[in-house]
Amino acid sequence: MQRTRALDHLRSGETFDLLIIGGGATGLGTAVEAATRGWRVALVERGDFAQGTSSRSTKLVHGGVRYLKQGNISLVREALRERGHLLRNAPHLAHDMAFVIPSYSQWNRFFYGVGLKAYDWLAGSLSLGPSRMISREEVIRRLPTVETQGLVGGVIYHDGQFDDARMAITLARTATNHGAIVANYCACVALVKTNGRVAGALVRDLESGEEFTVHAKCVVNATGVFVDDIRHMDTPEATRLVAASQGIHLVLPREFLPGDSALMVPKTADGRVLFAVPWKNHVIVGTTDTPVDGIATEPRALAEERDFVMDHARKYLAKDPAADDVLSVYAGLRPLVKHGDPSNTAALSRDHTIVLGESRLITVTGGKWTTYRKMAEDVADRAAKVAGLPDVASRTTHLGLHGWVERPAAHPYSEYGAEAESIARLASERAELASPVHERLSCTRAEVVWHARHEMARTVEDVLARRTRSLVLDAKASIEASSAVAKLLAEELGRDESWERAQVESYTKLARRYVFTDPESLEPR
Repeated sequence: MQRTRALDHLRSGETFDLLIIGGGATGLGTAVEAATRGWRVALVERGDFAQGTSSRSTKLVHGGVRYLKQGNISLVREALRERGHLLRNAPHLAHDMAFVIPSYSQWNRFFYGVGLKAYDWLAGSLSLGPSRMISREEVIRRLPTVETQGLVGGVIYHDGQFDDARMAITLARTATNHGAIVANYCACVALVKTNGRVAGALVRDLESGEEFTVHAKCVVNATGVFVDDIRHMDTPEATRLVAASQGIHLVLPREFLPGDSALMVPKTADGRVLFAVPWKNHVIVGTTDTPVDGIATEPRALAEERDFVMDHARKYLAKDPAADDVLSVYAGLRPLVKHGDPSNTAALSRDHTIVLGESRLITVTGGKWTTYRKMAEDVADRAAKVAGLPDVASRTTHLGLHGWVERPAAHPYSEYGAEAESIARLASERAELASPVHERLSCTRAEVVWHARHEMARTVEDVLARRTRSLVLDAKASIEASSAVAKLLAEELGRDESWERAQVESYTKLARRYVFTDPESLEPR
């Protein structure tokens, strides 16, 4: 996946079958869907792949227990089906996890025990394992740090877990493998029309400042919470489609939830589900559901959100986390489609919506990571009708994604799947590349080189925030590692020392926003 080569294709004057604006879960999934149908596909992303919402999730592949309680059976059934496909199509990135609901009354234990049997039934042959009611003793064995006062038992069920940002990179590489042209740091600055119909976009390469036109038979707006910006390029008077809801997560050391099971609280004070989930030898706790008026590229956790998550962590964990225990705090915005009262984000649609404009611009928004493939299939089906593209059935239901291996082996680079040995070989060829970029981070120098050569990493942030998850796992350590990463990237990308210094300064400013306490005292090494 080479950016220079991709730009050459985009500037060539070719008319693509499909141009996708947006490189998050939906856009990248659509690129895979369309490319595997044999169409000529281009995708541009104004930042990095999955820089927004798609890298800021709870890292779950799930059917949605809360939607079952709301009676949204069709949404849960579809999500459970897609959950099964995702785990089978990317076994190097997604896996089964046991979730435990601790119960502090026999009624709640019975209520959720019965309800989750319906969850099992809806999953059918793609079930990850049966749910069951468990004793107080088993809850404590599976959740050694759970609050035990008043605990009477619990319920265990199964869902999936994955790395969202690495899944996005995997989709980008899968799309490229099937002939799609994808490029990051390429912004759509205007839509191009012929006889009133959208026929492409004016694109600006944000690295060079060069502008060029990408022609296409059909254009898809898959920019998540920013879809209205593109819609207003098409129709300035268009009413806003999306209301944003913010969710935040805190990351704690593993000692706060040892064991292999996750903790799930089915109903918090604001009506959301709260999770404490083991992930990459850390614990993620979240999330909130806060309506926000402004849509920021880099959202920031509000004080009341931070307090809310900390209070709930202390309520359900026997060991109360202090502010100094929080390794990182991150925030993301959900694109919720407006139906009724936009101030009540818990009531807005979590399902995806596709809108066809008068100019034939296709806009898709909403949904969640679990159902990205079905969203992409629906978008491609609509694009085929709009642009008169070949009527080809979807081929992604059982498509192994880039790096697919049947049984991922225990390996330091296991999330790279079939490419794990190639990265290990790179590390062995240059001894210094085998060492980590920081003693508290698992990311090695070999991975940084790999990201630059094969995964279109262009900045320190690309590496530490998304290619690896260093920023969300330990924000302070990632700041201290930024100089080492900048030096490696500069060597690979042909940059000078002034670029290195600018990168470190820019990354440090960003990463301080993820530090829970005293961020201004932090400096790169």
